[in-house]
Amino acid sequence: MFIDYLTLIMINMVAGTALLAYYLWKGMDEADQRPYAAAFFGVGLLSLITGLQLSFTWPLPGSYNVGYGDTTTLFGVVFLITAIALWQGWNLVPVSLYAFFAGIDAVIVGIRIFSLQLTKEPLLSAVGFVLAGLGGLGAAPFFLWFKGNKTVRMLGVLLLLATAALWAVTFYGSLWGHLDSFSKWVPATMGK
Repeated sequence: MFIDYLTLIMINMVAGTALLAYYLWKGMDEADQRPYAAAFFGVGLLSLITGLQLSFTWPLPGSYNVGYGDTTTLFGVVFLITAIALWQGWNLVPVSLYAFFAGIDAVIVGIRIFSLQLTKEPLLSAVGFVLAGLGGLGAAPFFLWFKGNKTVRMLGVLLLLATAALWAVTFYGSLWGHLDSFSKWVPATMGK
């Protein structure tokens, strides 16, 4: 039996996406944005570690390793460099440019999850990836041209909240199922 920790990845995605929505809603207006750095760092570090592990070791069946591993790694890098930029008081435009390309990856993965009918809920998973990807794609235009536009900012917040909600639904269903399917799993060291 393979080891599946996608539920850990998914709850981290929910937390990270909700954190980003809150940052856009409230945090961007704060004079000192450094307090957000620790939360972005935590989300980024967990995503980077789990994403790289998936990408390098392929513990899941087939293309799930590519779809979840690569996008989780990119998500982690975006959050880690955001944490560093916030801590240092740097401009977020360079981070948003990286997020743009990570967003392309997420949109493609979402479309492909649906076309290949991967996951138990391919439409829900696909929409979650596409919405997350649209958030990444919108980061550069937002920070370059629309940062002061409250309407565009609120649309971004709503997009991120919708994404977090979809990931949450997916996470809770997966956690429920994984607790059942792995309930009788025994490590090889314990034998039978």
